[in-house]
Amino acid sequence: MSSLLCFTVNAADGPTNYQKAQVTEVWQPEPAIVDTHSSAIPSDAEVLFTGDDLAQWQSVKGGPANWTVDNGTVTVKPGSGDIKTKNKYCDVQLHLEWKTPTPDLKKKGQGRNNSGVFFQQRYEIQILDSYQNRTYSNGQAGSVYKQHIPLVNATRPPETWQTYDIIFNAPRFDGDKLIKPAYVTVLHNGVLVQNHVQLQGPTSYIGLPQYKAHGCDSIKLQDHGNFVSYRNIWVRPL
Repeated sequence: MSSLLCFTVNAADGPTNYQKAQVTEVWQPEPAIVDTHSSAIPSDAEVLFTGDDLAQWQSVKGGPANWTVDNGTVTVKPGSGDIKTKNKYCDVQLHLEWKTPTPDLKKKGQGRNNSGVFFQQRYEIQILDSYQNRTYSNGQAGSVYKQHIPLVNATRPPETWQTYDIIFNAPRFDGDKLIKPAYVTVLHNGVLVQNHVQLQGPTSYIGLPQYKAHGCDSIKLQDHGNFVSYRNIWVRPL
């Protein structure tokens, strides 16, 4: 005699809870598998710098990137100019690690070991030694430069590696018309400092931001004349 139990559903009783639950189950598409166990870099990420060379970068001025690569890090070579990725991006998740050197205590505010990461060469998340170093709030580390003050100051001391994990949603244009502004979310050392904030346009040192139509573009790192270092840079196009 079989041990299988059989149940009869009377149609007059209507659908079972299980059948009701099935109505809202979505099985397709199935999310792609991303390996996050074998290394700190997701398997679907594009590696921009892991310590060996600047093959994925070039000078904004033209030609190869001329920053200093040593012992797994790349350091700004003051006066050599900004560097940018060879590939161009729209929506991305970006991870990078950065470190400021021991400061000259005579230098204050924006002069205290300054750099920045720019999305599409236009939209800057500030990199600055903001550890016990007061400057204008919308210009400190973790700020969307001159647009959004970070929720908190999560800056670690100089000579300490710090992390940025950034989600950037690029603006959309129909011809010259803006149809959707850019948005950005920033975690600084694992702490949320920008929560899906709207950008008013490219970040500017002088003047108010104003959008001008553009397409996908490079990620840029700034030479602000200070020996800021980077490592472990990767990006996931979204």
